[in-house]
Amino acid sequence: MKKLQIHNWVEGLTAIREREFTIERVHDYFSRHAIIPESLDKYLFFSKGNYTRNLIHKCTLFECLAICWEIGQVSRIHNHRGQHCWMATPIGRLRVQNFRVEDQDASCGSCRLAPTDAYDMDPEHPAYVDPDQPVHQVLNPAEYARQAVSIHVYSYPYDSCEIYLREQGKYMDVPLHYTSEYGKLNPSEKLL
Repeated sequence: MKKLQIHNWVEGLTAIREREFTIERVHDYFSRHAIIPESLDKYLFFSKGNYTRNLIHKCTLFECLAICWEIGQVSRIHNHRGQHCWMATPIGRLRVQNFRVEDQDASCGSCRLAPTDAYDMDPEHPAYVDPDQPVHQVLNPAEYARQAVSIHVYSYPYDSCEIYLREQGKYMDVPLHYTSEYGKLNPSEKLL
């Protein structure tokens, strides 16, 4: 695996033409190119309250975020609005739990999910969201005992997603926001 500074790593992604920006091609890039963790420092904002979403790069084809996870933090169960997603974990280790939507009724916002496969991501094992089973959750379990940072590339950028409240049998649309953009904390953000 070739190790690159984050700005060089993103440049490599921008060199991939739109028609070649496929799940396989981008996953191959992730598998062959690692990010030097120290090059991420200016983009890393941690919060005890919730994981943070930190924008590194955005263009019409894709956006690249550093997501910072304290020990024990988990995402909501969610989808990516039909957009492709690739993930790398240059710092720490994370678990991804996938779900199958067994029933969904948009008229009343109800759903029924079943957990399917789960896998771990670490610096040597990048991953992507399966477009045939896009509902998932990312976790930094307490037993992993350290902070983690994941790099997410979404093609195309999107600003809302569906979250699933499995125990309640409900789902809803929620807006997304960035904790920081290009290394600067958003003024409305208060880190705990």
